[in-house]
Amino acid sequence: MSRRDTRRTRERSAESSGSRSSLRNLRTEVTDYELIPGGRNIKVTEENKHQYVDLVAEHRLTTAIRPQITAFLEGFNELIPGELISIFNDKELELLISGLPDIDLDDMRANTEYSGYSAASPIVQWFWEVVQGFSKEDKARLLQFVTGTSKVPLEGFSALQGISGSQKFQIHKAYGSPDHLPSAHTCFNQLDLPEYPSKQHLEERLLLAIHEASEGFGFG
Repeated sequence: MSRRDTRRTRERSAESSGSRSSLRNLRTEVTDYELIPGGRNIKVTEENKHQYVDLVAEHRLTTAIRPQITAFLEGFNELIPGELISIFNDKELELLISGLPDIDLDDMRANTEYSGYSAASPIVQWFWEVVQGFSKEDKARLLQFVTGTSKVPLEGFSALQGISGSQKFQIHKAYGSPDHLPSAHTCFNQLDLPEYPSKQHLEERLLLAIHEASEGFGFG
C-alpha cells in the first residue's frame, strides 16, 4: 500500500478500502510482506485500522530500511560506544541529545482538537491544569508520548505533523475502565484519555503513562 493509499484508509471507512494486513512492495518487483502472522488473511476494519497504519509505518520506517539503520548504528558506535548509551531508552536518549524543549502550553492548547470531549469538559480542564503543573521534563515526556518526539515545530503547534501531513494535537475520549492508563497513537498525535473521576486520579495515571508505559516504536 502506498503512502497515498494509507491516507485514504484513514479518511474513509476501513471496510471500503478492501485492505488486508500485509504490504506489497512495488518498487522493482511485487513482494508481499505480512505485517503480522497470517496478515494476508486479515481484513482491515474500523476496529483495527489504527493498528494497520501503525504496522505499515513501522515496516517502512524500520524493517524495510534495516540495513541502513545497521550501517548508521555502526558509524554512531565508532564515535560513542554502545555500552555508554545502553542504559538509556530511545526517549531518554532523544532528550539527552536534543535537550528539553520550551513548550508553550497556550499555543498547544489553542491547537488541540477533541473527540468525545470538548474544551469545556471537566476532564479536559483538569488535563490542562495538571500539565500546567508539570516540570519541564514531564511536559517534554508528554509531548514525546503522544507525538513520538519531544520537539516542537519552529512554527509552533499549528504546524504539528502526523503520518498524512498536518495533524493537530488530539485528545480523544477513551471508553472503558477509569483504571486504564492513557494511551497514544503517535501517527495521529492522539492521546486517548479515560474519563477519570478526579483531577488527582488523572494526574497519577498520566504521570505513570508517560514515565512507564511503552508504545514500542512510537505506536500506542
